[in-house]
Parts: sequence; structure tokens; C-alpha cells
Amino acid sequence: MSLAVAIQMDPIETIDIDADSTFVLALEAQSRGHALFHYLPKDLSFRDGRVVARARPLRVKRELGNHAELGAAENLDLAGTDVVLMRQDPPFDMAYITATHLLEHIHPETLVVNDPVHVRNAPEKLFVTHFSGLMPPTLITSNADEVTAFRNEYADIIIKPLFGNGGAGVFHVKPDDENLSALLEMFTQFYREPIIVQRYQPEVRDGDKRIILVDGKPVGAINRVPPEGEARANMHVGAVPEPTRLTQREQDICDAIGPTLQQHGLIFVGIDVIGGFLTEINVTSPTGLQEVGRFDNVKLEAQIWDVIEREHHASGRRMQS
Repeated sequence: MSLAVAIQMDPIETIDIDADSTFVLALEAQSRGHALFHYLPKDLSFRDGRVVARARPLRVKRELGNHAELGAAENLDLAGTDVVLMRQDPPFDMAYITATHLLEHIHPETLVVNDPVHVRNAPEKLFVTHFSGLMPPTLITSNADEVTAFRNEYADIIIKPLFGNGGAGVFHVKPDDENLSALLEMFTQFYREPIIVQRYQPEVRDGDKRIILVDGKPVGAINRVPPEGEARANMHVGAVPEPTRLTQREQDICDAIGPTLQQHGLIFVGIDVIGGFLTEINVTSPTGLQEVGRFDNVKLEAQIWDVIEREHHASGRRMQS
């Protein structure tokens, strides 16, 4: 069964082929005989009821500096493809939200992964608030007095933008830190949205665990240990990935959220857990496939494609009936 697969992502020419999850998803799809097309989010258009993309045929190979062969650009009617992988990086801004609205026109006849409606309704730091008892103490607000009261209660806190990504704009405000007022002024100046404030989890020094879920089930994890003097455990700011296994608490977290992920068509999800508390549910463009693959000698991308092919087949049967 050969599928036409369109990949909506940032420029593929500049990715790190030893870390990028979209790259191995493309490699796996190609190995199964699927035809690949690549286009940038800005090349997505809606015209006269059709969702089209200025796309280029794509072939990939694990060859540093020569990993992507792109053909001539063509106008691709996405309703005529079988699968669209929505894999551009956040930020989760109005451009991102608009893309979900456009792709909603073709889903599920063309299977969009992840489901664009539920991607839109599940921003990382807000989606997690729907699962009681899993988060550390958390405040979402634009009110400075509320932030001050939260700090008075918990003393050691983390402040971050509600729709940020990659650790950008994350601040650890210690009990003796005098910069809280200045930080709130800065957030007010640069962001129109509320901010998120959480109790600082000192266990982050031992790592921030990224757990991969496929079709609502945990399939692998890595522990990301921040460098000395850094409160963020993002790998692009120097965190070191380590092999790990799930604790019972982490398994319980996955069991609690898994049915909702499956019900909402969120096939590939990455969650972040610090000290037994769920901090984010990443549904936009999760990462970590290659790191888990190296540590555990698995191909999670194959498991993802097993689910995609199954869902595509099931969608075809539903349309025929």
C-alpha cells in the first residue's frame, strides 16, 4: 500500500539528521514505499474550497550534508494526498492556528497527523490543566498581584510564557531574587497572553523526562539532565540525554492521559515529567524519536507509521460504508 505523504515542516535542508524526529519519520515512510512531498507552512493556501500547497517531491537519506533531494515545486492539492504530517516547529501562534484551520478542511479524508482540530485545542501548557492531580502547583494569569501571592506561598518558582517553546523565556525566580517585578514588566511588554507560573521542582537537577506516547500508549523515554547553572532541561541549551525507564507514577500519568490522546487523534505525543509531575503535553511537533531509538535500540517511527497506516485504512473503510 503506497501512500502519498505531504510533510508540512520548516526547511528540511538545515535539520540535524542525527536528532530530528521528522527526518526519521520521512525515512521510515520512504522505506515502506510511500511517496513524499515537502512544503513550508507559508506555502499552504486555501483557494476556491481547495487546500493546496506549493510542494516539492522529496527523497531522504542518512548522508550528512546531502540528506534531502527535492524536486521541482508543484501545486499539490492536499485532498488528493493520503497523509499530511504537520511537523513545523512552534511557537504556537496565530500562523500555527491558521494552519490547523486550513488543514481541518481535508481531515480525516486526508489523514492529518496530529488531528488539526485537537492540536489547535491542546496547546502544550494549557492542555495539561485538564488532567487533575498531575501538575505541580500552577498559576496562569496576567495579574501581577496573583503572581506575587503565588510566590509568597511557594517561594521558589518558575515563570514562562504560556505559548513559548524550546525553553525560551523560562526564568527560575529563587526566594531571594529581587527581579520579579522587572520580569513581570518584561513579560507584559513582549507578550499579550497570560504567563504561567509553577512551583520550582528541584528534581529537575536530576532531569526532565521526555516520554513518547504513540496512539495513547507510552513507548519510550529519555531523561534530559540540564547543565550546571541552567534551570532548563532542553537539549538545545545543553541538556544531556540519558537512558531511563518509567516509574510507576509516570506510568500512572500515561494511563490517565492516554485514552484522551487516542480519542482525539493525537497519534504522536511527547510529555514532560519532572519529579513525578506532568509539566507539558507536546502535540504540535514532538521530538525525541532518535534519542530513544539509540538508547533502547528501537524504531519508534515504525510504530507511528503502523498506527498511521492503520488509521488511513480504517478511514477508507468508513468512507466506503
